[in-house]
Amino acid sequence: MERGKKYPDLGLLGISAFLVGFGILILASVSSSFSLERTGTTFYFLNHQLLFGLLPGLVLGFLAYSIPLRHLKRLSLVFLLLSVLLLILVFLPFMGGEIKGAYRWIFLGSFSFQPSELLKLTSILYLAALLAARSEKKKMVQTLLPFVVILGVISMLLILQPDISTLGIIGLVGILLYFLSGTPLWHLLLMLGGGVAALLLLIRLAPYRLSRLAVFFDPMLDPLGQGYQIKQALIGIGSGGLTGVGLGLSFQKFGVLPEPISDSIFAVFAEETGFFGAAFLILLFLLFAWRSFAVAKKIEDTFARLALMGITLWIVLQALVNMGSMTGILPLAGIPLPFISYGGSALVVELIGLGILLNISKQSS
Repeated sequence: MERGKKYPDLGLLGISAFLVGFGILILASVSSSFSLERTGTTFYFLNHQLLFGLLPGLVLGFLAYSIPLRHLKRLSLVFLLLSVLLLILVFLPFMGGEIKGAYRWIFLGSFSFQPSELLKLTSILYLAALLAARSEKKKMVQTLLPFVVILGVISMLLILQPDISTLGIIGLVGILLYFLSGTPLWHLLLMLGGGVAALLLLIRLAPYRLSRLAVFFDPMLDPLGQGYQIKQALIGIGSGGLTGVGLGLSFQKFGVLPEPISDSIFAVFAEETGFFGAAFLILLFLLFAWRSFAVAKKIEDTFARLALMGITLWIVLQALVNMGSMTGILPLAGIPLPFISYGGSALVVELIGLGILLNISKQSS
């Protein structure tokens, strides 16, 4: 090895590469027959994911891997403000638009982008920089107010879209990151209490959210309405048995299960590969979390350590929430399964996140 040159953690690199590659293979298997039925071509969705998700994601991920961490820290506020600006643009009629009652996309000709996906990453980077700066100054009491203000602005914009699932992920990761930075326990309890109260208020204000929560406790309460997706997901997962019905042979993805290649892709994958396939996928995410936190223990720089833990928490918690909602363990949440679900915006941002993780891991070598 060249003296003085640092390399990424090989364990984290290997697990990350396998997870991304496995995700592409899953999408290829799940989407092929579905794509043929919908578009007349077998690999339409796969090709779109490769061209508008994987390819730009790898380029931007390599850029994120190459940028000195001090620049990421210094520019973290700029990145966050850019994300907030993009969130505002979704409400403009000439750039954004309503899809299924929500304003979540920016459209530029044939190109579309979901700003809330970028916000997941930029909010983590800024919070890591904020918490690192405060801890270095030994003024942790002054951290709570700016932290709450940031989450408040983000919450307002996501509630207006509405995108409560994304808000839940950002809020939970932010609170955990705040706690991991060494802040007083009463700060954590105060924010958790406030978050639960805000969630109950949001559920109370939107009848469909209350209905979704009721269906979570009793899936047969509205089997043809709010409970339809989880009912079909459970049927698909159950019919997979131990070894699955076979790759590409899912019945649920043919107009039965909503969002079969995006939010519900885990249910289709479990149907095709069975318990063993689903368990292997869950194990991959757990291995990713284990290796990332093992690397974090070796990082001395506070910003780098918090950013690494924040990105890991985001990816793993989102994966567990997605899979948990498909199995009835958690209420139904409309968020993608990282590296697996169809969607270019999510994959690009996730690969940038991986680039930053590997960049940070160089400090542990």
